[in-house]
Amino acid sequence: MLLGLTACAGANGPGPETPPTVAEGPCRNDGLDRFVGQKASAEVGAALLKTSGAKTLRWGGPGMAMTMDYRADRLTVSYDDAMVINSARCG
Repeated sequence: MLLGLTACAGANGPGPETPPTVAEGPCRNDGLDRFVGQKASAEVGAALLKTSGAKTLRWGGPGMAMTMDYRADRLTVSYDDAMVINSARCG
């Protein structure tokens, strides 16, 4: 079941909009480094999903608590106070 969340709230306010899930299959880390340094947005999130093949996208803002469970179909993207992506990895 997909939840219709439009944004995630980080420690310092709302995060980028979460684009609709469009990718199928397990997540791949290949090619994700090119997104580091870009501004987090719904458009970048959609591109991250397409590049990784992940089924779900999880945004992680500064100070935001996240579970440590591993999911092969999930992409986790962390960003800083300026909404600049500092990591993108599967799991």
